[in-house]
Amino acid sequence: MANQADAIITSLLASIDASQKKSAPYAHWLLSHCMPSGVAADLAELPFPPPALGGVSGKRELHNATRKYFDVENRARFPLIEAFAQAFQSPAVTGGVARHFGARLDGTYLRLEYAQDTDGFWLEPHTDLGVKTFTMLLYLSADPSHHDLGTDIYDNDKRHTGRSPFAQNAAMVFVPSTNTYHGFEPRRIEGVRKSIIINYVTSEWRAREQLSFPETPIAA
Repeated sequence: MANQADAIITSLLASIDASQKKSAPYAHWLLSHCMPSGVAADLAELPFPPPALGGVSGKRELHNATRKYFDVENRARFPLIEAFAQAFQSPAVTGGVARHFGARLDGTYLRLEYAQDTDGFWLEPHTDLGVKTFTMLLYLSADPSHHDLGTDIYDNDKRHTGRSPFAQNAAMVFVPSTNTYHGFEPRRIEGVRKSIIINYVTSEWRAREQLSFPETPIAA
């Protein structure tokens, strides 16, 4: 596990260093080759069934009962999840994130959500501002039809301005602020759109069971 975590750290830091910064409509970064060869594909094959939407979408919290996390239980079940979580908990990665993106991580907690989106899924524009101090959206699925399933980006008036590229092992990063509106416009999803939502959250986060290391805050 330690070797795999170290490999993830090395790959992720290189991806951060090579990231492309976009300034409009707010500061965000596009990353590629985030994980070592094969890791993103292995993450995409984790044996979690996609949740049924039941015709309801617009906010992820509408389906809280079926959301999956790289929590304490799943860290113990899957060595890959343990390695992934250990990498994002590591001082090397948290220090790199703080320096490169300007995120304030000291005293925060790691929250990793395994998202599986099916046809009918959409998200209204929202900022993530509040208890989230950092957001990284790591894309996992490799279906060629998913190339247009990136995160939608909006300006301060919630007008659609663009969309991040969607490709396996690519990512979008931003530091939540008052204007970091993003979402997912309704459109056809073939199969399952898979991603990992990586957040560092403050101690005010109430759902402690979602956290990877609920007893261990980041010391950045």
